[in-house]
Amino acid sequence: MGRVTDLAAFSALLTDEGQALLAALRDYTPSQELAVASRLRREHPAELVTAALGQARLRQRAVAKFGERDAHRMYFTPGGVEQSTRRAVAEHRAAAFARLGVRSVADLCGGIGGDAIALARAGIRVLAVDRDPLTAEAARANAAALGLADLIEVRCADVTEVDTSPYDAVFVDPARRGGRGGGRIFDPEAYSPPLSWAIEAARTAPRAALKIAPGIPHETVPPDAAAEWVSDGGDVKEAVLWFGTRPGTVTATLLPGPHTLTGRGLADPPVRPVGRFLYEPDGAVIRAHLVAEVAEDLGGGLVDETIAYVTADELRPTPYATAYEITDELPFNLKKLKALLREREVGTLTVKKRGSAVEPEELRRKLKPKGPHAATVFLTRVAGAPTMLVGHPAPSPLA
Repeated sequence: MGRVTDLAAFSALLTDEGQALLAALRDYTPSQELAVASRLRREHPAELVTAALGQARLRQRAVAKFGERDAHRMYFTPGGVEQSTRRAVAEHRAAAFARLGVRSVADLCGGIGGDAIALARAGIRVLAVDRDPLTAEAARANAAALGLADLIEVRCADVTEVDTSPYDAVFVDPARRGGRGGGRIFDPEAYSPPLSWAIEAARTAPRAALKIAPGIPHETVPPDAAAEWVSDGGDVKEAVLWFGTRPGTVTATLLPGPHTLTGRGLADPPVRPVGRFLYEPDGAVIRAHLVAEVAEDLGGGLVDETIAYVTADELRPTPYATAYEITDELPFNLKKLKALLREREVGTLTVKKRGSAVEPEELRRKLKPKGPHAATVFLTRVAGAPTMLVGHPAPSPLA
């Protein structure tokens, strides 16, 4: 009965009265919600006001993923905001499909339509399928609101019962959250639908992409798939298995850009003493196991065989890692570090760690940095020994 009520409330938002309320709430301040709700309920039905306020909150949350212009025209469910693909990532994937010559895609587990929108804007016809009636209604409303209804057909159905043969490609985004709490699901066979089903569905199409969690073990990647790890603004967002492209290829794609690094099958980089520069590879590079490729391109090696920090003696431009100039290398010792920072008058301290149990915030509290200068401290291991590396971001070689 609750889902029926939700559908009725959502439909009310599409009426003229609902649209007027949403327009009035575009820039409302959540901290003033009680006063705003009381005022609006004197002029509108309480249920409609509640639905409009809920949608306004979701739109504000969605700005980070979809941008100001789209987010305030679109419709969301709580799960839809959380699980939908970030716009930049969806546009990257849509462009990849377009380059492959794909003109139509069956978007399975389409959610509120984030990927379908990007595909349609790339000129691709989309069938967007989701089994949840409210989510499907939101996707249908989004296609209409963004002027894409002619390219996006939304169907409320079980994806396992959909015939995808009329389409050039299949895109599957299994649900990786479950239960009332929406907690992450780490077992791929507990995805909805299971990963094994999604892989078989992908194999039935000439081209296909399967979105998966970025932490998926490499050994579970099928041999007939290409694997791509994608980050946006330095945050790893997803991994994608591509079928019908280049089997066995491993890539890391960094957005914006895009910058794509392709695996060359290199052996692990050598461990070497810390040089003048330390490079912190992007998370997508690390997840894709392509640190060796970055190290080779930089003429460097690892500080420790188990740590994804690359060190080198010279500064080279790369989009795949952030460079730092190292000024000091010390064995782990808080007293010595505190004395060094006090001597350098460091008040702005950035703490990074890899291979250390110390929490950055805890360390910052103990050090109590004070002064006009800034520094970065890396808590890590160097050739197996707990070590502190002190430095600062290196100037861009391209500047």
